[in-house]
Amino acid sequence: MDEHIFFHIDVNSAFLSWTALSMLQDGNETDLRLIPSIVGGDMAKRHGVVLAKSLPAKAYGITTGEPVINALRKCPGLVMAAPDHAMYHRRSQEMMRLLSGICPDIEQVSIDECFMDYTPIAKKYTAPEEAARQIKDLVRDTLGFTVNVGISDRKVLAKMASDFKKPDLVHTLYAREIPGKMWPLPVSSLFLCGQSSVETLRKLGILTIGDLAHTRRDILEAHLKSHGITLWQYANGIDESDITPKPTKVKGVGNSTTLQRDALTREDAQPVLLSLAESVAGRLRASGELAGMVSTEIKYATFQSVSHQMQLAVPTASSQAIYETALRLFDELWNGQPIRLLGIRTSKLVPETEPVQLSLFDYRAPDAPPVPGTSHPLPDREKRQRLDKALDGLRSKYGKDIIKRGSLLDSPSTPVSS
Repeated sequence: MDEHIFFHIDVNSAFLSWTALSMLQDGNETDLRLIPSIVGGDMAKRHGVVLAKSLPAKAYGITTGEPVINALRKCPGLVMAAPDHAMYHRRSQEMMRLLSGICPDIEQVSIDECFMDYTPIAKKYTAPEEAARQIKDLVRDTLGFTVNVGISDRKVLAKMASDFKKPDLVHTLYAREIPGKMWPLPVSSLFLCGQSSVETLRKLGILTIGDLAHTRRDILEAHLKSHGITLWQYANGIDESDITPKPTKVKGVGNSTTLQRDALTREDAQPVLLSLAESVAGRLRASGELAGMVSTEIKYATFQSVSHQMQLAVPTASSQAIYETALRLFDELWNGQPIRLLGIRTSKLVPETEPVQLSLFDYRAPDAPPVPGTSHPLPDREKRQRLDKALDGLRSKYGKDIIKRGSLLDSPSTPVSS
């Protein structure tokens, strides 16, 4: 086979599907995928948005990214579920391991989608469509959720194809099929054509992808700069990119939360920072990484944002260590004004298997004086690891809310992944 054939494999409504699957495995009798439901913020949040929606919810006109309160107006009986990003990461890893066993030439482009080069495995199948159907069925039967597979001789067209009718389907969009399958579609369907670009093109009388494909490049460049040229290329199926198997290393893990009511005191901020630290540390442990840098962010009620970071002597995924560092940074940052948002971000990540130089403070005696900003001495490193591992196990088996620190019981804010 001289020409490469690409698959774009995309989980159908990933966060909703993975949340539904997890709830079913926990004994829930209702499948969120079959009822009007969303994954997103809750009513207590000021800026909760829809992260994912079921097909029945889509029928009510609910869209990803819209405020939860708008979605509830469209469908008063809408069922909401909170996101669980550590679980999503595990589901993503399971899928990538399964797909890598079929073909190692995979380029993961987000948590729920990847490209696969069909060419190396072509001899095993009678046609790309047969291989794609077997792959989607294997994912469904093995992992319990569905994917769409787009097939093309261009990566961008494979991605476009995977967005055709859902769920659990295979679609082709070869370069020769562009006039019949892609050009009649509205320009909003084109990859990377956002709402602003759609509006600009509408004013130019460009309504379909075919209109865009036949527009002069200089006109598009005059109104949309270099992005206009990119859209013209995609509309004509021009994409010379190849599979890049090695994924870009994640540079950091962070969470932030907009507060239900402004924090006015240090005591108001402490439980929020603790909840954020536990969420961030849990995601680090789930991905098998340690953080060498911690950053704390504050956004005031005036919407002014400030942040500060600190390098750690020993990389960690300990909830307590990240919390104590974040609290110390908070004390250095906060100017006393009302706080609208708090965030913690970690960076300089290293694999947990990488040897690290322990600090003498990891062996602090039980009768040692308290760490600044806390009411207790610093536990030894091994004790922290045992505690975190035990809590992770309980949350994995019984749900993330099965156990909470006492200081968090009255805290109204829940971190949102960023």
